[in-house]
Amino acid sequence: MNTLIIHTTVLDLAQKKLIEEAFNSKIYSKKKHFRLQTEKITTEKIKAISEQLKIDLNILPAEFNPNQVQLLISDMDSTLIGIECIDEIADMMNLKPQVAAITEAAMCGDINFEDSLTQRVKLLTGLDTADLDKVYKQRLFLNSGAEELITTLKQNNIKFALVSGGFTFFTERLQQQLGIDFTRANVLAEKDNKLTGKVVGKIIGAEAKAEFLHELCQKINITPRQVIAIGDGANDLEMMKEAGLSIAYRAKPTVQEQANTAFNYSNLSAVLDFIK
Repeated sequence: MNTLIIHTTVLDLAQKKLIEEAFNSKIYSKKKHFRLQTEKITTEKIKAISEQLKIDLNILPAEFNPNQVQLLISDMDSTLIGIECIDEIADMMNLKPQVAAITEAAMCGDINFEDSLTQRVKLLTGLDTADLDKVYKQRLFLNSGAEELITTLKQNNIKFALVSGGFTFFTERLQQQLGIDFTRANVLAEKDNKLTGKVVGKIIGAEAKAEFLHELCQKINITPRQVIAIGDGANDLEMMKEAGLSIAYRAKPTVQEQANTAFNYSNLSAVLDFIK
């Protein structure tokens, strides 16, 4: 028997009838979403109904235990926040189209992430570091539901980790702003208050994100099965494969195909539907 989660707080009679007839089962209400139990289920049917109703539907993986979740690890750019920081930094140098094109290719998995980051950061050579602060204060915004998600996780003693192929300049400020437990990202090299066009140390790419997940599991004495991982780009896939539950958030096609679950319409607070 499969548990189907319907990520919405409201269903009208027509929507309810459509879903119940499609899966030959009765819907029951939870606090902020709906569920049903069914054996009559296919990925194709879920996708079709989700697109028709503009409501996210997800199967709860049988091997995933919501009661054992102890850590949520999230990507930053276009996941926790609504921008790609490096694209907005590049805009300060009138280079956004060039950098954004490389970003998009990397997120789709068309080019190697580490190589793409090296290329993009090199284009930022000479930028005044004060412009990073402008991006944070004037352009960065949280995706809807982010604050509710983090607050509720804290109330349930679940840790939150932010890992990014972006930069510590932003992750560290978000950590302070939101009370995030753990962060890891790339360090931009600078000299005389200007970017040098290089990254300090090892680049945080796909493998490094997965390594961070395992490092945190050891740190707080849990297994990867007790972790939820959420991301949108190809460089999140290694991390997501290691977790007990993976969520593709407004993600690229390759990520949606490989993740356990996906959010295309829900906000970030819908993650709580898997654990509350």
